[in-house]
Amino acid sequence: MIFQLLSCGELQQVIDQLPQEQSGIGNAQIAEGLRQALDKGIDKQVSRLTQEDGFFKNELVKIPLPAELQKVDKTLRDIGLGSLADEGLKVLNRAAEDAVSEATPIFVNAVKGITFNDAKNILLGSDNAATLYLTGQTEADLYKKFSPVIKSSFEKVGADRVWSNLINKYNSIPLTSKVNPDLTDYVTQEALTGVYTMIAIEEKEIRNRASSRTTDLLRKVFALQD
Repeated sequence: MIFQLLSCGELQQVIDQLPQEQSGIGNAQIAEGLRQALDKGIDKQVSRLTQEDGFFKNELVKIPLPAELQKVDKTLRDIGLGSLADEGLKVLNRAAEDAVSEATPIFVNAVKGITFNDAKNILLGSDNAATLYLTGQTEADLYKKFSPVIKSSFEKVGADRVWSNLINKYNSIPLTSKVNPDLTDYVTQEALTGVYTMIAIEEKEIRNRASSRTTDLLRKVFALQD
C-alpha cells in the first residue's frame, strides 16, 4: 500500500489534503473513527475490570501489595497467617473493581472532545497514542473520582476491616517496624494504571489487526495507517 512507503510527515500531508469526495473519508470522519476506537476500548476492556476478579485474576493489572507491605505479607505467612495475607491482597483488588465503573462517564466526555488535529496526531502516533491522549485528558479527574470511591469500597468489600486486623497483627509482633500505609492512594494509582493498560491493549488490536475494526468507519480510518 502506498502509505507504507511514506514518512510520517508525508502521511500527515496526505491526510491534510484528502479530497473528501474522492477518498470517501474526510476530516470529521477521521476524528469520529478515533472516537469509535476509544469507545470500543472503553466498552470492551474497561468493563471487564468492573467484574468480580476483573483485577484479581488478570495478571496484566492485578494489584500487588505495596513495597512496604511485602514484609508484612512474608512475616504473616511465616507465622501461619497465610490465609489472612491472601484475603488482604484480594480485597485490595476488589476495591479497584468496585471503583472502575466510575470511570466510564469521564472517558466518554473526553472522547467526545477529540478534535481533528488531535485525531491526526493520534492516528500517526504510536500503538498507544490514543491511550496516552486519553490519559492526559482524564487522569486528574479520574484520580479525584476514584479516591473517595475506593475509600468507600474498602468499607463495602471489607478491606478496611481485613487490613486493620492484618496490620494490627503485624505491628504487635515483637521487633517489627510499625507500618501504616496509605492504601487508598496506592490502590487508586494502581487502578488507574490498570484502566489505561486495558485500553492500550484494545487500541493496539485495532491498529494491528484488521479483524478488530468492527465498523466500516474504523476500517476506513485505520487503513490510512496500515
